Amino acid sequence: MDRKEEYLRKPDWLKIKLNTNDNYTGLKKLMRKKELHTVCEEARCPNIHECWGSRKTATFMILGDICTRACRFCAVKTGLPTETDYQEPKRVAESVQAMGLKHVVITAVARDDLKDGGAFIFAETIREIRKSSPFTTIEVLPSDLHGEKANLEVLMQAKPDILNHNIETVRRLSDKVRSKAKYERSLTFLKNAKEMEPTIPTKSSIMVGLGESVDEIIEAMDDLRAHDVDILTIGQYLQPSRKHLKVEKYYHPDEFAQLKEIALQKGFKHCESGPLVRSSYHADEQVNAASKKDIETKKEA
Repeated sequence: MDRKEEYLRKPDWLKIKLNTNDNYTGLKKLMRKKELHTVCEEARCPNIHECWGSRKTATFMILGDICTRACRFCAVKTGLPTETDYQEPKRVAESVQAMGLKHVVITAVARDDLKDGGAFIFAETIREIRKSSPFTTIEVLPSDLHGEKANLEVLMQAKPDILNHNIETVRRLSDKVRSKAKYERSLTFLKNAKEMEPTIPTKSSIMVGLGESVDEIIEAMDDLRAHDVDILTIGQYLQPSRKHLKVEKYYHPDEFAQLKEIALQKGFKHCESGPLVRSSYHADEQVNAASKKDIETKKEA
């Protein structure tokens, strides 16, 4: 078989509209000026032109751009990180203020070289943003922070508006897809976050197209709901390079719509589900939708 035939052809619904307007170029210049990284660029997110060009939103990636893990789905560089930049939280806060963001997502490379997994820098970033942009809602997307409750407590004490941690895939494929991270440890991480701060919504994400079954996706939904996760995002896995895992299936938009309906029936307060959906896709709308659902539930009670 010809090597090219081993890879599935991308369907029409995965075509991306490029938008390199002034918002896009201005945001890119600001990131370089402040010496900041974004997961939008590092992970080759397909929505970068929409978010930067139309919505003027970005997901900041703190703690450098070198990850200590080598997950088989991710395009972020892997290796040994340099020293921690303790001025980074302030530069992120300055950029958030300069952009006038109403909602910001802060993620990071996995820093297994740090005892706290980077929890302190996450907390400092939250605190710096609060100082200069008190009305901006803040979503954080950390690694599992070694699975240590003490590390998570450092982060949760800074009171993010949303705690996001991705299980990425179904239970059966977790060890194949993720490096060092464990399915059950991620579920426990999410549960612990909710127990520490019950009023802070928790969120997670699943990629599809890696060889999972629909029943396994539904099982993952049940696992997340059993650990009190409020928000779910479901998106299509796209192979970043030939060295990463191959796409086993491209889900049709109708299938994503069905998965969203199932998720809402399971009790998630909000679900984004679509071919180009990523964990921070339309994150500003997600926090508003979850809050609205809370208000509606209280009224019914």
